[in-house]
Amino acid sequence: MAQLTVSGRDTAYVWVDRHTGGQPDPAAVLLRRAGALLLGRADSELVLTHDREGRPVVGVDETTGSVELAVSVSRTAGLVVVAARRAGAVGVDVERVRPLPALALARRWFPPAELAWLGDRPEAGRTVDFLRLWTAKEAVGKALGRGLRDGGLSRLMPPPGLPLRQVPGAEHLRVGHPHLGGGFVLAVATQASGPVDVEVVQRPGHGVTAERSASVERTSLPVVVRGN
Repeated sequence: MAQLTVSGRDTAYVWVDRHTGGQPDPAAVLLRRAGALLLGRADSELVLTHDREGRPVVGVDETTGSVELAVSVSRTAGLVVVAARRAGAVGVDVERVRPLPALALARRWFPPAELAWLGDRPEAGRTVDFLRLWTAKEAVGKALGRGLRDGGLSRLMPPPGLPLRQVPGAEHLRVGHPHLGGGFVLAVATQASGPVDVEVVQRPGHGVTAERSASVERTSLPVVVRGN
């Protein structure tokens, strides 16, 4: 079975596919794909569970040895996204771009610094900027294993962009926005004190299986963002 060719750097990998309902659950398919590629195990050895904080985990059957892969899942408007990372916790969130009262929502939920930043942004792109902040908060909350509880919406985020950037006041948290396009905003967060790369392994309509070689995967989908 082929595995991803990795550089040895801390990397968060992202899989994206269409979600139209029905079975099998596309999130479960992507989770198993992540486990097969990053753990180098057969599908029959993989077990999908949750940790004590409720985060999904891809594990290996105890009879073959205890191995776990940190993963995160997000769904919106016909799309499902899975992120996976070998080196520690990861969070992912995706939102469809649609009309929103961005400033009114920010005034209700966001800290003053983010409201001021959003107010200074061009009006034409303000909804996308709002969703970048929102998805960053969601992704960070998932990486922490507590979602938006305990004041997650009021947690100050760094200016949206890449590479993953340190969350203000939290040296161990980083978040950023890999480009997804297609009218969607994507955020990835990690618990890490150092730089983390982001690689989008699969985009909608580009199915990748564990049997395909890493060279084919990277040639057809060369989206890698390096950390500082």
